Amino acid sequence: MMLALALLEALAIFAVLFGAILAWDRPPAGDLLPGTLGPALAFGLGATLALYYGDAYDPRTAPTVGRFLERLPRCLLLTSIPLAASFLVFREARPAVLTTALVMPALLIGLRALFCGCVRGRRFAKRVLIVGTGPLAHRAVEAVESQGGGRYVIAGVAGDAEDMDEGLADYPHLGPLTNLEQIIESSAPDRIVVALEERRRRMPVPPLLEARLRGIVVEDGAELYERLTGKLAIEALTPSSLIFCRDFRPAPVALAAGRAMSVGAAAVGLVVFAPLFALIALVIRLDSPGPIFFVQQRVGWRGRRFPLVKFRTMFETSGPRSEWARDNDHRITRVGRWLRRFRLDELPQFVNILRGDMDLVGPRPHPATNFSLFVTVLRNSPECGEQIPYYSLRSMVRPGMTGWAQVRYRYANTLEEEIEKMRYDLFYVKHRSLWLDIRILADTVRTVLGGHDVEDADARRGPAASPRTGAERAGARRPDVDLRRPISAIAPRAEAMARASRAGSRTRR
Repeated sequence: MMLALALLEALAIFAVLFGAILAWDRPPAGDLLPGTLGPALAFGLGATLALYYGDAYDPRTAPTVGRFLERLPRCLLLTSIPLAASFLVFREARPAVLTTALVMPALLIGLRALFCGCVRGRRFAKRVLIVGTGPLAHRAVEAVESQGGGRYVIAGVAGDAEDMDEGLADYPHLGPLTNLEQIIESSAPDRIVVALEERRRRMPVPPLLEARLRGIVVEDGAELYERLTGKLAIEALTPSSLIFCRDFRPAPVALAAGRAMSVGAAAVGLVVFAPLFALIALVIRLDSPGPIFFVQQRVGWRGRRFPLVKFRTMFETSGPRSEWARDNDHRITRVGRWLRRFRLDELPQFVNILRGDMDLVGPRPHPATNFSLFVTVLRNSPECGEQIPYYSLRSMVRPGMTGWAQVRYRYANTLEEEIEKMRYDLFYVKHRSLWLDIRILADTVRTVLGGHDVEDADARRGPAASPRTGAERAGARRPDVDLRRPISAIAPRAEAMARASRAGSRTRR
């Protein structure tokens, strides 16, 4: 939807400038294309690119006209760059360029209001029926409400009332699964989302198949969640879903192209940014005592450890330190705060890329000191007793200087936030491609130029990101760590287990 809006606004800016040139200059027929089409195309594309870097097309930051108006001054400031370039290059079109600049604010606001009104109108919204009442159903509903962009309306929820997740209490419960055929007839959905944790002997196949044959879209709840949020529903992962999944296996050509892009960019970056390296090293040395570089053991591809190199942004400490960013705010130096804001402290990792430790894009490598904690927490223990080592999935690819979680989420300061970042990391591992890498790089440039941290849409709603099942609300306990329980409930035990594991390893050494 945002891509369609970007194309619409690009065409509108092009049309306004094209018409303004015709009105002001009235070029002869032979000079119509080079004298008119060139400036209109250049400014139209440049203005659209500036709006993109102003977060005008990010559904998390500008989902409504009101939120877009908050970002409009920033967007107009960025569009002044292609405006000035067009003004200097195309001298004959200067009056038309200035006219377009004056008209553009009203044009953008009007198009945005028209587009949002059409998309969010009840006439165009699709009715969605949720089949399921557990945590996955809750997450599917949250995804529809927060990321659906007004394109969907929840018609109701079908499933067992006694297992109803508390997050679904505000939505109409239409009845049990045994009455699904009648529920479909009465609710008349355009889309049915199947969000059942346990499907064996519970899946209402006949009514769903009949609905599919009638043209109603039937979609898996986990796939809907992935498509709308850009992160993986860890609760829905099972051993069989991983074994038979066609994803998590990118084409060898894509892997080779991604690696070649990383090595080429790192080699060029070391040469191009060499003067900047020297300047940063000098200001770090003048700002605070200590080494210029910070070297830390990280866990990377296939669980291998490697020394990650960064510019030092904190004062040195001899005692034990926390790995959470929030706990180290008081240690950040004056220069380090600016380096971290614009991600310049990460530039020495070009060396790690050339050594083969990292790629340009991938999940950020975790500190080796937290490895046992993440491995302990990031496991699911279903009733069958099988365990899925989620951290091993994350280690299937080389870590990166930037990643999907970095452009979609902020710094993690708690274990719950680290789990949220894991959802994005696993989404990247599952859908890894050269096109996704290019998109992440473009978003990284936008984040760096803006000098601000990103914020996940779920985080703005508060800590209710890990819904609970009915059994857990009743106080049921499981013998192993289970991601279907609140992270806050398992974190203390997980940390204790991790400390015991580290203590045991030190004893063995």
